Amino acid sequence: MIYKFLIVSDEVDDFKRVIKIDSDATFKELNDAILDSVGYTHDQMTSFFICEDDWEKTTEVTLVDMGRDSDEDIWLMEKTRLSDLVEDEGQRLMYVFDYLTDRAFFMELRETIFGEELDAPVCTKSVGDAPAQMVDFEEVEKKIAQQAAVDDLDADFYGADDYDISELDEDSFGSYDPSMDY
Repeated sequence: MIYKFLIVSDEVDDFKRVIKIDSDATFKELNDAILDSVGYTHDQMTSFFICEDDWEKTTEVTLVDMGRDSDEDIWLMEKTRLSDLVEDEGQRLMYVFDYLTDRAFFMELRETIFGEELDAPVCTKSVGDAPAQMVDFEEVEKKIAQQAAVDDLDADFYGADDYDISELDEDSFGSYDPSMDY
């Protein structure tokens, strides 16, 4: 059986990839096909998350065992077949490609093709440029600093959070004199 996945990004509007892969392939094979389809290097930590319909993450499939001390099952890409965790059309997955900033592609199993097999995954549709694989932390810090400056300006301009508009009355201002240069 062949799985046909649609992959999109919330960072780039016109980005789309469609990958066909055998249902018995491993998540590692899908990982490599995604990286190849977007031109990313294979030297970064990545993970797949099986998601609910509302994109809430449930099960993680990791590239390497992080040595977590947990009662949860550890699913490794190299050892986990797609058919072990994905079976229904419409199934949603998240593919985290930048662990430091939790950036991800959103995936959906669009079609299952019965009676066919693929020896290797293939990208059948490639639209738009993928977002950068890694974020430039200096740029992120600049954007955070700029946003903080705007937030500070807003706080100074609008006043303290404990301001009560009902305290404002006509008597606070006295009478208005149009001849005065305020």
